Amino acid sequence: MKTSANELYGSPKQAISVILPVRNEASHLADSIAAIMSQDFQGLFEVILAIGPSEDATEEIARELAAANPKVVIVENPTGRTAAGLNLAVNKSKYANIVRVDGHAEIPKNYLTLVLEILTASGAVNVGGVMAAVGKSLFERSVARAMRSPLGVGASRFHTGGDAGEVDTVYLGAFRKEALLTVGGFDERFTRAQDWELNYRLRDAGGKIYFDPRLVVTYRPRATVRALARQYFEYGRWRRVVTRRHTGTVNYRYLAPPFTVIIAGLSLALGILVSSILFVPVLVYALFILLAAFKIGKSPGEIISLPLILLTMHFCWGIGFLTSPKSLAQ
Repeated sequence: MKTSANELYGSPKQAISVILPVRNEASHLADSIAAIMSQDFQGLFEVILAIGPSEDATEEIARELAAANPKVVIVENPTGRTAAGLNLAVNKSKYANIVRVDGHAEIPKNYLTLVLEILTASGAVNVGGVMAAVGKSLFERSVARAMRSPLGVGASRFHTGGDAGEVDTVYLGAFRKEALLTVGGFDERFTRAQDWELNYRLRDAGGKIYFDPRLVVTYRPRATVRALARQYFEYGRWRRVVTRRHTGTVNYRYLAPPFTVIIAGLSLALGILVSSILFVPVLVYALFILLAAFKIGKSPGEIISLPLILLTMHFCWGIGFLTSPKSLAQ
């Protein structure tokens, strides 16, 4: 039997707590909160900002937003760590459904309505959709192209889209709070990859993780090569931690970047020391990067920018994975 709107939104169990771990987000926070406040959701919802120590005006903006709207609640996150902030916000939350949003992300007007409908219909404990990277500058737009292409980040549905269905992990996530608390929340030892690690535990406990392409979140990419390199290096090193912690979670998508780093490095070294014929593997990879830039890029500027961006994403992720110390998250 189809659930009526009154039944769906009238129960406190169907109310939503939107949580945001926020640090150094002065450029995007107001837009992110404005998108949440403009939702067409008919039920009760609150917005909890876990504010970490920031070097910009994030805290001032957050307090202004809270003063202007009683739905916005602030909780202090002294460590600034994402996982700690998420747990603090979950513990502060009043409602049975937890929707994570980042301070540099914007959700469409129907996002909360869709989240509740999909959670109800799928029986999942966590649902998510497409990480729709959208840039403003030429560099950001080029990064966004790479992030939404299998040639840049592999074939994860939350990057490239695809059919609705059960998956290993999703972007951000909308959770049944009870399931989230049952598995102990986010592991605060993880600086990155908290979502991968948490979704493994949710699945291990019998829960379903569900992807639906109708859930589209606008994501703002990093604005510089240095910031992008740091981001993907951390992605790689923390994904290695997940594979050590939970055996069987690695697949070819995660092994491709470290494999590329090893082969390219050997090709260069052996080409110099042994024979120039051994440069062939690294030259093939370079050709792949150039062809990928032409395929992904939609303007001359993007085509010119993309080789460096793709190399940065692939190599920093791979180096991070290969050099990830066993002492992380001990």
